[in-house]
Amino acid sequence: MKLAGKTIGYGVTGSHCTLEEIMPQIKTLVDEGANVIPIITHTVATTDTYFGKSADWKKLLQDITGNEIISTIVDAEPLGPKRPLDIMVIAPMTGASTSKFANALTDSPVLMAAKATMRNHRPVVVAISTNDGLGLNMANIAKLMAAKDIYFVPFGQDNPEKKPKSLVARMELIKETCELALEGKQLQPVIIEKFKYMN
Repeated sequence: MKLAGKTIGYGVTGSHCTLEEIMPQIKTLVDEGANVIPIITHTVATTDTYFGKSADWKKLLQDITGNEIISTIVDAEPLGPKRPLDIMVIAPMTGASTSKFANALTDSPVLMAAKATMRNHRPVVVAISTNDGLGLNMANIAKLMAAKDIYFVPFGQDNPEKKPKSLVARMELIKETCELALEGKQLQPVIIEKFKYMN
């Protein structure tokens, strides 16, 4: 129970097809005894998709964590100086958020919480889910991998034949990645096979 008593900020960005996959992982963190604070982007807060309604996802997040959702930059900012987190997780992390994070563009509650956490030299764990990870976003992923205090949930190509540039993290490794990140270590190997959508 390495996460027992830890306060974890859990950021959710708009990879809507991945939301169902990450909910059990959030529950795992809670079951480990962590206090999980959900933080969502404007897209997650307001967009209904084929994969579900925003109101349903928000209710599920609150039910699992037992905490109110942070959905504004103003509410996320105190997570650095006034309400420090032990660790920040962003899962799923879209290509857009990856690009912004790598280039210091803090325009969402999730990225503000990540910036606030790094200000305190606490770990930020990212679990990417992007269709252009091996395209234009590869440079941004590389920048984040080389940055201090940032750790990656191991990831790989989820559908090399139909989406050869797509990269998705193995969300079931979030807990293990967090445990090592708190020790200043990266879970290895980082680049792994992930054929979730392959027949």
